Amino acid sequence: MLVEDEPAIQQLIAAALTGYELLCAGSAEAALLALTQTTPDVMLVDWGLPGQSGIELLRRLRVRRATRSLPIIMLTARSQQQDLVFALECGADDYITKPFSPRELRARVQAQLPRRPAPDFTQLDDLQLGPAEFSLLRHFISHPERIHTRAALLAQVWGRDSDVNERAVDTRVRRLRRALQASGRHGVIETVRGDGYRFALDRPATERRTHDG
Repeated sequence: MLVEDEPAIQQLIAAALTGYELLCAGSAEAALLALTQTTPDVMLVDWGLPGQSGIELLRRLRVRRATRSLPIIMLTARSQQQDLVFALECGADDYITKPFSPRELRARVQAQLPRRPAPDFTQLDDLQLGPAEFSLLRHFISHPERIHTRAALLAQVWGRDSDVNERAVDTRVRRLRRALQASGRHGVIETVRGDGYRFALDRPATERRTHDG
């Protein structure tokens, strides 16, 4: 996700990140709204946003459980060391000063992306899953250790135009969880109270939390 109010810079970054799925938001408020519907792997946040600044947005994201560990890269024309230190102290994972090269930007984004092996679905052939549960599992495995709100799951798994509601999401998560438990898989779905769900990939059985909620 890119949070940047300048269309020209949005286009430059989109060109630099060809091959990635990029969602753009023009303000902190728009980004916060988008985060209720999606779970990005990394965020690029401009410091000088209109209204609420990028630093203020960063601070808000760091106190929210769902985005506390989300990789965030600050973009800014500020080049003083004190600004870099301040951004890092506020919770930024990296800091890029403008102007920047597309190659540098791509490398820094790549460095922040979660490092995980590609999911191997051939090992899941014995699970008794319907199409909805399989789509849900595929999404979870592709985004392990992330907190997914029900609204985000609705948008990313079934689409915003789907007639599936949040109660149906809970039902399908419960069915998927039971199938995983019955198979003895280490990957489990955890309920994060007040936020949604987290898929813990290959977590030892002693650490499992599989409350229906």
